[in-house]
Amino acid sequence: MTSTPLPRRPSSLDPEIAARLKRSADGLVPAIAQQYDTGEVLMLGWMDDEALHRTLTTGRCTYWSRSRQEYWVKGDTSGHFQHVKSVALDCDADTVLVKVDQVGAACHTGARTCFDADVLLDELLKDADSGVPSLDQ
Repeated sequence: MTSTPLPRRPSSLDPEIAARLKRSADGLVPAIAQQYDTGEVLMLGWMDDEALHRTLTTGRCTYWSRSRQEYWVKGDTSGHFQHVKSVALDCDADTVLVKVDQVGAACHTGARTCFDADVLLDELLKDADSGVPSLDQ
């Protein structure tokens, strides 16, 4: 059973970029926010064409809220801004990587990153705790 893609919201995104994007059925692409100087993965948000356009033109990360069905600019209500340093598409053009300078917490819980509360596997810690040298050494 295939789903019909939802109509896209109007956007000022460069048509050449828009033509390359591979969107989900709801017209969105995942956007990974990464700290530009340390490589720390901060969060994942969702962008439609207009959110990507706003991110590219304002220098501030703009996302599409799936629950509220509206745009939100990271930091406008929390004060935890994401200043854009670079934006790239992955090889399939179905994911956006936004390298940012994060001011304050990235996670809505107040944590620096959304990816530190529930670590399922950490080979670095496992190797350090066991005293067994890592395969990388």
